Amino acid sequence: MIAIIDYGMGNLRSVQKGIERVGFAAAVTRDTARIEAAAGVVLPGVGAFGACMDNLRAYGLVDTVRRVIERGTPFLGICLGMQLLFEESEEFSRIPGLGIFPGRVVRFADRPELKVPHMGWNQIRKRQDLPHLRGIDDGTFVYFVHSYYVEPADASLTATSTEYGVEFTSAIARDNVFATQYHPEKSQAAGLKILENFARLC
Repeated sequence: MIAIIDYGMGNLRSVQKGIERVGFAAAVTRDTARIEAAAGVVLPGVGAFGACMDNLRAYGLVDTVRRVIERGTPFLGICLGMQLLFEESEEFSRIPGLGIFPGRVVRFADRPELKVPHMGWNQIRKRQDLPHLRGIDDGTFVYFVHSYYVEPADASLTATSTEYGVEFTSAIARDNVFATQYHPEKSQAAGLKILENFARLC
């Protein structure tokens, strides 16, 4: 079973339905024992960085996330669920994140030619050869909705990049962790393939 962490924010049901659609069992839960016993764990997220961190703390899930990652459980972060893995966000003020990886979350610069949030379909460029991206061609279009993006302190974390005024890291990978700024659950066939690839690693 793949556990989808329920901390009150995120596209929980759509992520669950996506995983089930490719043939794997998934449950939305905030039960720490169930999360830690799961074959794989997904941290989705939509909303404000600070509110998400507050909710993770309120439900006692901060240490749970850290433990499943430290134990080597296959872990997928989606959108804000990727951003939370870093040290801090500049959203509203400097807000500490989970600190799993070094780096920060920054806002797209205001430019007349760019709309913020970055919303809709855009291409990814593969920067690592990963099982998570098996069957995904370089230049594949996936779905984004975000105003902030991660700046990893370690460039080797970048798994895919995307152009939107700047070239930004649109997915990261390290050991058992894979995380995307884009939404696989909203990215049609390509997104389902990414969810299937992840589930097969669990």
